[in-house]
Amino acid sequence: MKFIDEAKITIESGSGGKGCVSFRRERFIPKGGPDGGDGGRGADVVFLATQRRRTLQQFRFKREFKAPGGGAGQGSQKSGRSGRDLVIEVPPGTLIRDAESGALLSDLATSGTRFTAARGGRGGRGNARFKTSTNRAPRHAQPGEPGVRLCLHLELKLLADVGLVGLPNAGKSTLMRALSAATPKVGAYPFTTLTPHLGVVQTDWGEPFVVADIPGLIEGAHKGAGLGTRFLKHVERTRVLVHLLDAAGIAPSDPLKDYHLINAELSAHNADLGAKPQVVVLNKMDLADAAVGARHFQAAAEALDLSVVTISAREGRGLEPLISHLLRLLTQA
Repeated sequence: MKFIDEAKITIESGSGGKGCVSFRRERFIPKGGPDGGDGGRGADVVFLATQRRRTLQQFRFKREFKAPGGGAGQGSQKSGRSGRDLVIEVPPGTLIRDAESGALLSDLATSGTRFTAARGGRGGRGNARFKTSTNRAPRHAQPGEPGVRLCLHLELKLLADVGLVGLPNAGKSTLMRALSAATPKVGAYPFTTLTPHLGVVQTDWGEPFVVADIPGLIEGAHKGAGLGTRFLKHVERTRVLVHLLDAAGIAPSDPLKDYHLINAELSAHNADLGAKPQVVVLNKMDLADAAVGARHFQAAAEALDLSVVTISAREGRGLEPLISHLLRLLTQA
């Protein structure tokens, strides 16, 4: 299934039902007076954040949503039935904006959050409401109020405790598989991950936490290179970042080059993103050149007081110390 994280849709709330023009007609009561009932209220359009949804896939083909209108009033002062609200389910982390102005209308950050985007029209009053001492037989009623039509832009930003960032082919998907039951695609070539993935890390000594595997970033990602802006937004809601580096690919002449490149892209996209707590993880320690690259990186990193962890995601080495470190950071965050 294609990962859909943006959608443009049109919604319309229900119109109110029209009021009724009616007069009481009973045997032996020739002039019973007006008894037209009110029209029912139109239905609202409501967005609900729920864990049942993971993407905005449902809006790929259906992009127009209209709530039912209210029923018309009837004689004997019977009001029309109100329309049943149209509830549209979206995944937690969905932003709802006005498509024309770009104004943020709601941030459905947590499951169970509701947002009424368009209220239904009020029902029209029946002629019984217009009876007065000088107008005993009103022959008019109100039409119902029309519904509200809006064009909305929906944007999903994944919710996770930990975000995995790094250059393409740093081993993020392999690490995700090693930490959780998630099964992102793994391959010995760049950009094997084209969509974000979520996984839950279960431990025997701490609370479970959610990890987001973000597709690889490249230089210029904050300007859209490699679809970087689409991927970077999913890291904004994370609490801690794991900055993954390929230890075997570290250049002895400039061991911090890749580290600085990714951090520059994070800060250029969002200053708060660059300031998030971060754990630097040197991966692929099972490869021949990894030990040399790790030594050069750790020597250069001492001046920056970086927290560095070495692992082999493929062989599962060093994962427990990494998880323990992440749990401490999450507690502090």
